[in-house]
Amino acid sequence: MANHDALPLVILTEQFAKLPGIGMKSAARLAYHVMSMEPADVEAFSQALLNARRTVHYCRCCENLTDKELCPVCEDDARDKSVICVVETPKDISAFERTGEYKGVYHVLHGLISPLKNVLPDDLKIRSLVARVQKGGVNEVIMATNPTVEGDATAAYISQLLKPLGVKVTRLAFGLPVGGMLEYADEVTLYKALENRNMM
Repeated sequence: MANHDALPLVILTEQFAKLPGIGMKSAARLAYHVMSMEPADVEAFSQALLNARRTVHYCRCCENLTDKELCPVCEDDARDKSVICVVETPKDISAFERTGEYKGVYHVLHGLISPLKNVLPDDLKIRSLVARVQKGGVNEVIMATNPTVEGDATAAYISQLLKPLGVKVTRLAFGLPVGGMLEYADEVTLYKALENRNMM
């Protein structure tokens, strides 16, 4: 069946469909919505995309996303720098911060070890984590990867690297559902998982 949409609209739909969780129907709905927006709003939207992509980069310390040299958590002198919570993505930091209970700092891996997806340890931000611990001053590393096969394998791999450095390595307690994602966990469940973390 022929597509009766204008070619630029088709191309815009295809671009929206590249976003995670956006199917072709949702992408088409977004593309049509853009057509109904004021030109100034479309311009502001496109500039926001470009500006974010050009100015946001990895924090020099924890690999979180920031537009400065250090992210707000690493810059905060009130945070306990002796405790590092290791997470898969920057979105997971937002989940922990919502609890209002965690006072340490973070390290973002930007993925999980998954040989089936060709993601190996060197593809992640593991070396910079080990370097942080080697500098000293770190007493505990909390492995807060998701409770999946890849999350468990990544946590075990990092634990083996860190234990010889004399640091305590713990794992979140699993009031979290197996296979669940941290970013969707409610604040109380996440706080309890943090509070009842286990030695690895």
